[in-house]
Amino acid sequence: MPADPHGAVGRRIAYHRRVTRLTQQKLADAANIHVGTLRKIERGARGVGDGVLEALATAMRIDPAVLLADRAQTGSRVQQSLPALSAVIAAYDLPDDGPVRSLPLLRSAVRDTVNWRLAAQYVQISRHLPDLLAELLRARHTVPGHQRSEIAALLVSACRSADAVAYKFGAYDLSARLIELMRWAGPQADDNVLNTTIAYVRTETFFAAGTHKRGLHALEIAIDAAPPPDRAPAVVARGALHMRAAVLAGRAGVADAADTHLAEARRLGDQVPEGVYTGTAFGPSSVRIHEVSVAVSLGGDRVQRALKVARGWAPPQELPDERRSGFYIELARAQLWAGLPDGAFESLRNARRIAPQHTRDHLWVREDVAILRRLKRSDAESLSSFAKWCHAT
Repeated sequence: MPADPHGAVGRRIAYHRRVTRLTQQKLADAANIHVGTLRKIERGARGVGDGVLEALATAMRIDPAVLLADRAQTGSRVQQSLPALSAVIAAYDLPDDGPVRSLPLLRSAVRDTVNWRLAAQYVQISRHLPDLLAELLRARHTVPGHQRSEIAALLVSACRSADAVAYKFGAYDLSARLIELMRWAGPQADDNVLNTTIAYVRTETFFAAGTHKRGLHALEIAIDAAPPPDRAPAVVARGALHMRAAVLAGRAGVADAADTHLAEARRLGDQVPEGVYTGTAFGPSSVRIHEVSVAVSLGGDRVQRALKVARGWAPPQELPDERRSGFYIELARAQLWAGLPDGAFESLRNARRIAPQHTRDHLWVREDVAILRRLKRSDAESLSSFAKWCHAT
């Protein structure tokens, strides 16, 4: 990464170091760099490479993208990774030669990508996924036969994390190809629950195309084919399909179907504690967030229902950051439609605080902030600053 003559990255590192109550020496030790190097970075006297930036962010337990100077740098880093991802999956059946780590190390690496996806840490995903996908595809050809089903399952999880980046940054063709790779690998894992999860992810192609009714039909077929909900993973898989079906029905304006799927998701959600299962968050709180989403999609008198569901409630801390921030983004739209601009802006700020990357690149956020600026022309500098941050026009 080139040196930043204005020291913006250095100032951000210094700010977050103080927030986490670390001295320069302690942060340098934790990141395994010389304290003199950190001092120069913080005052803008030298640039910081990707490896050092990631080490500093890891030591402070934050996403490296938080330390980048602006949205353009974050987006640029992610965009630069997309051709590499595309090249890897284009030759999925002809992997290149190279090293393959042990199965426990591959499990750990994939687990990291799942955690980054749930925390909306897209820069981390884009930095590591091309090489990891290539390694998993090699492993499929080199590991003993009894390990291949697990490699296939790991490949599905890694593709899902890569897809989160492709979809979020508008690379819909790449997203669709990653989903097709998941559909190819899934049956090799010999896990019906995993195949149900793939059906859940596949609906992104329908969201991207705006074909919500067709997506709803595809999900209803997947629900019929899902394993019976006789154990927690199967309960979660089926419940997640109902949650997403409710959202698709809401986007399609089919209120009865949305209510039916929400009711079933609620029933299944009450059977398991809130948690992350096979990479998907599910439970009573997740269903409640989807109730808000469906109400916002249907609009009209449903907006008041969204506000009622959200009144006096906040997503618990144990929910993934992306889902928590998504709740506030949906709530902000309901508040804006209900004539509560101050509440809407506060919700957007909550979303930003929880998951900056997810919030900054969300289309609704930019649209809503642009509306807020028109409604509150004389208002504060904080709104203008927020608009500049997310590139709202």
